[in-house]
Amino acid sequence: MSPPPRPPKNGNPLLEIAVAFVAPALILMKLSSEQRLGPLLALLLALAFPLGWGLWGLLRQRKLGFVPVLGVVSTLLTGGIGLLKLDAQWLAVKEAAVPAFIGLAVLVSARTRWPLFRMLVYSPALMDVPRIDAQLAARGTTAAFDARLRRGTLLLAGTFFFSALMNYLLARWIVTSPAGTEAFNAELGRMTLLSYPAIALPGMAMTLAVLYYVIHGARQLTGLTLAEMLHHHAPPAAK
Repeated sequence: MSPPPRPPKNGNPLLEIAVAFVAPALILMKLSSEQRLGPLLALLLALAFPLGWGLWGLLRQRKLGFVPVLGVVSTLLTGGIGLLKLDAQWLAVKEAAVPAFIGLAVLVSARTRWPLFRMLVYSPALMDVPRIDAQLAARGTTAAFDARLRRGTLLLAGTFFFSALMNYLLARWIVTSPAGTEAFNAELGRMTLLSYPAIALPGMAMTLAVLYYVIHGARQLTGLTLAEMLHHHAPPAAK
């Protein structure tokens, strides 16, 4: 199962991991036998955790963001594959399709006037845009800064394509049993547990590396420190 949408601000990351990965995986692996819940009820219960977590986040945030909606749709597709007993290869396709779709959207944004990194990082809510623009203009590095934002967006798209490939390979390697069976549920549970250390953590590390690349470049091109570039930075008092 693909990672669900993020919870509201100030959410507990350990709780998120428990709800999104650990609980569904344990349910699928331990409760899918006919002596317990059976494959169907165990699958429904396991899917209820990430789906409920995502819907709760939507209610708390009071808005339908792109990523939360995508996470809920991904969870529903996983449930549909199991309930309709489709070939296991469709699970691999679905696991790869979600990050690939996001990566494609990020890639397309790099060809526009507003690459994704500009919207996410270089925004007035986060950065002191007028001050940074003034420094870039004074140094004649505005074009170089725009190019770095565009390259950062391309690198970010690459992290999603990496996740898509790894999701597909992991699903094809682990989930081989027919959908709707106890073995399918157990394999789905193992894939869910492994997806966090094998895909999510490397993906986060790659994203942080891209963020460092963009911010480090901004510091070089503007001559400002990170604190000076942030929106809430207060200039030092005159002596």
